[in-house]
Amino acid sequence: MAVITMRELLEAGVHFGHQTKRWDPHMKKYIYTSRNDIHVIDLQQTLKLTTDAYQIIKNIVAKGGKVLFVGTKKQAQEAIAEESKRCGMYYVNQRWLGGMLTNLDTIRRSVRRMKKLQKQKEDGVWEKLPTKEVTSLAKQLRKLEHYLSGVENMKKHPEAVFIVDTLREHIAVHEANILNIPIIGIVDTNCDPTKINHPIPANDDAIRAIKLLCQVIANACEDGNKIFIGKEDKDTHEENLEELETVETIAAIEKEEEILEKEKVKLEKEI
Repeated sequence: MAVITMRELLEAGVHFGHQTKRWDPHMKKYIYTSRNDIHVIDLQQTLKLTTDAYQIIKNIVAKGGKVLFVGTKKQAQEAIAEESKRCGMYYVNQRWLGGMLTNLDTIRRSVRRMKKLQKQKEDGVWEKLPTKEVTSLAKQLRKLEHYLSGVENMKKHPEAVFIVDTLREHIAVHEANILNIPIIGIVDTNCDPTKINHPIPANDDAIRAIKLLCQVIANACEDGNKIFIGKEDKDTHEENLEELETVETIAAIEKEEEILEKEKVKLEKEI
């Protein structure tokens, strides 16, 4: 079954780029033509590169890797959250906080603070505090949840980053490049694909186009995760077999020792 079809790409408007005057020359090889001063993306290349990206993500997740979904523009926020949650991955769909990758320890401290406030609220600690202090804590918690909910379980760097609109998310691109984390990115005609390990030339403004490509990446994560779980189950099964064999071996040795002991006692009596 195809990862994605040309028909799906066309119907989602993936081929519509930006105005010709706003283009990045590095995108030239991905542009098919221009119409009414709008660049048209070569969907043959989009189809191939999307399929390649799917396989890359699938392989990463199949080895136990995690993917961070990034897209903070309004058109991408819903798809980023929904699709990353569907496949059990991390996401950032509000503002990218500087250092989310390069200063992960600080981000983890903020996450711990968020969880501490959540627990205090659930345990009724806030009920014993002055109203003014509760208001301040509630404001802190809302802000932390707003920005960090998608990465609260990200205890180490992800093995890959999927980005919608690499121009807008240039800080995320920069941080991932510093850490040599592979980037799979949707690059529109105004983006620089040379900074992206695995570019997907596509419309990064249309909600349907963004949703479609996010679905493909999430599907890759799900399929990779199935392989990983299968490997874990196999390893567990093999470990159980090894334990069983060990137990059986010990039992056999003990039985043999018991027989030898009985024979020894018998011989002693005869003597």
